[in-house]
Amino acid sequence: MNAIIKWWVTPKLPPEDIFDFPLLQDKSIFGKGLHLISHWLIHPFKRRLARWYLKLLQSYTKITVIGVTGSAGKSTTVQMTASILRQKGKTVATPPSIDPIFNVPNTILKCPPWTKYLILEMSVEYPGEMDFYLWLAKPDIGVITNIFPTHTEFLKNEEGVLKEKSKLVIDLDKSSFAVLNKDDKRLRNLAKKIRAGIIWFKTENAAAASSVGKLLGASQDGIVYGLKNYNRPKHRLEIKKHKSGAVILDDSYNSNPQAAILTVNYFNKLAKGEKIAVLGDMLELGDYEEEGHRKLGEVVAKSNFAVVIGVGEASKYLIDEINKDNEATRTYLVSAKDEVFPILEPLLSKKTYVLIKGSRSIGLDKLVSRLL
Repeated sequence: MNAIIKWWVTPKLPPEDIFDFPLLQDKSIFGKGLHLISHWLIHPFKRRLARWYLKLLQSYTKITVIGVTGSAGKSTTVQMTASILRQKGKTVATPPSIDPIFNVPNTILKCPPWTKYLILEMSVEYPGEMDFYLWLAKPDIGVITNIFPTHTEFLKNEEGVLKEKSKLVIDLDKSSFAVLNKDDKRLRNLAKKIRAGIIWFKTENAAAASSVGKLLGASQDGIVYGLKNYNRPKHRLEIKKHKSGAVILDDSYNSNPQAAILTVNYFNKLAKGEKIAVLGDMLELGDYEEEGHRKLGEVVAKSNFAVVIGVGEASKYLIDEINKDNEATRTYLVSAKDEVFPILEPLLSKKTYVLIKGSRSIGLDKLVSRLL
């Protein structure tokens, strides 16, 4: 029976996604019924329809399909690339979403027949998930932004992350292109296994998007214009002002150890006054949970923050690391976002710079909204 269910829901979808029913927590009969219909009937049909439709477009039109994956910077790279390519023709791109399993087929089905560029964010959490995306869509260009230990609760370790995400470019044929981060040693080593042409870029999301633009014939002026005018995803490095005059760097959309370290380093350059950090748990790290939070704590401890507020159970490792031989930083550890506001708000003034970052389910975006 499980084999039949797996075949219908989607042959390449990991079992974790097929048999997980988070919405069944809705106790109403209507809610359960609606979810069952969408999960077992509507979405499997849409996936097959999207796959068939994209094959049709690739057979009879000149559509170029671009797949983007990596541990950080995926959504920003997608939006930057889309902004550049829209100047050259009809471009469709996946919007930021908490569930690309549904987002990718929905995006494919939004393509009119005259679409010139389709950009798909292929974010993976489970072993085998990239196989599902490659079953849905065969990219002409694959972009990997970087490889960090993210979703290690399911992918186990950094090698597991690399193995799953690298499928995007390993499966490309010789006429295709892989766009890779040259500053990532793991990706430099991966290049030996790739048949496709390789284009290297240097770390930044803008460099990845520019590389794709150049590959597809965008002018330098077009690239500059696209990068200046892209749709910045919400809660990603957004600079906001509190009524007190405090500057808030809102990077609350999601987090992992390496991305958080990069954000702290960026914030250190931005801040011109007293620094405060609100740092939420980084989830789905599995056995890497303690080490990941402590590594971030080491960087924060050296960054001269006046106050650090850790939010969530795993943040105890972060706070413990900051407190080692560090009397200059005042630290707080709270269990939920609602406990942050009464601590943080009285500390804000026109001389204050605040960094807010954490995994999406910690809900620090709600804290930002409350502050503003």
